[in-house]
Amino acid sequence: MRILLLHQYFLEEDDSGGSRWNEMTKTWTAQGHEVSVIAGMMHANGLEKRKEYKGKYFVKNKQGEVVVERTHVSESYNRGFFGRLWGYFSFMFSSLWAGLFKVKGKYDVVIVTSPPLFVGITGYLISRFKKAPMVFEIRDLWPESAIDTGVLTNKWIIKMAYAVEKFIYKKATLINVLTPAFYNTLRDVKSISASKLIMIPNAADFSLSDEILTTFDREEFRKQHNLEGNFVITYVGAHGIANHLEQVLEAGKALEDTNVLFLLIGQGMEKARLMKLAEKMAIKNVRFIDSVPKKEVFKYIIASEMGASVLKRVDTFKTVYSNKTFDYFSCKIPILMAIDGVSRELVETAKAGTYVEPENTFEYDRIIREYLNCTKRLEVEGESGYQYAKQNFDREVLANKYLDKIKQIIN
Repeated sequence: MRILLLHQYFLEEDDSGGSRWNEMTKTWTAQGHEVSVIAGMMHANGLEKRKEYKGKYFVKNKQGEVVVERTHVSESYNRGFFGRLWGYFSFMFSSLWAGLFKVKGKYDVVIVTSPPLFVGITGYLISRFKKAPMVFEIRDLWPESAIDTGVLTNKWIIKMAYAVEKFIYKKATLINVLTPAFYNTLRDVKSISASKLIMIPNAADFSLSDEILTTFDREEFRKQHNLEGNFVITYVGAHGIANHLEQVLEAGKALEDTNVLFLLIGQGMEKARLMKLAEKMAIKNVRFIDSVPKKEVFKYIIASEMGASVLKRVDTFKTVYSNKTFDYFSCKIPILMAIDGVSRELVETAKAGTYVEPENTFEYDRIIREYLNCTKRLEVEGESGYQYAKQNFDREVLANKYLDKIKQIIN
């Protein structure tokens, strides 16, 4: 089978963060399928293009057996709302050009993963040109999430976004959603036929975590990175408006009489402001770390007592699963879940951590102090999450399930 994937944020091999599609495509090529990816030149949380892309519009490379065509994304991407909007549209146009003129040959299916929503238009046009069905994947309900976080306020842009969403849902042969809440919203609120919907969720990468768990010298790593004697809570991911990481700074301030240390690993348009805010608040137990390769990220996670999943307190985020939650599962550490809804249900069902009300400093303080007073919970909850994810969210199992669904629409 020949598969074409459109993914603006498909990661480089040395990027940190979620790598769901990197692992999925690797699984498929290992089975003999051909996979090409049209991806952007800007990381979702990066502040500028990598130097090898400066002044270029198209760069082809390979990640293992996966062919990746990198296309232009405006560097205004992280300069406010309109900069980001232009970043979306620049990729929409450059990826369309790549799909029509750079990526040669026929394909059996075109997969588009969003956000951004507008790349669905590109995917539709390429799928028509390639005469292949389009699978549209929803990683985040957009424009709802942008509206709820206050990023999207212009009524005309909102109206246009909903029109684009409706068009894409109509034209897609198959729609994959990542959570049960997304599935119910599309079926019950947006009136999408259940026959068109599938749910292949985020997954845990056990291939990397199991390798590190068997060979990793945790205590030596903690010593090298000045973590000894601390109760380390690590957050990995975007430092953006949607994450509202001010709540972590406030929790750190409330816990400054303890040995709790928060590690915030990643990049994003809010990071510089957050660092200045932490300095202004004289917070000593929150440490900012730039993005590191995924293998190094897993070492930080395993060297921690807990992992934090954090988003702003808005209703739309009650429908999402956080990528990092699954990495915490696979690394056998319990989760401080500051996201309500399906993410809370996931952690409570797995008995793999504790829900803390988002943006509630008192609750952060109370719950973390409970762990400090009963550290034996850490191993029990970490193991519980690991076993639950093994049974329900193994990345290789879900990759095969996704492939089976695709085969059904091309046969």
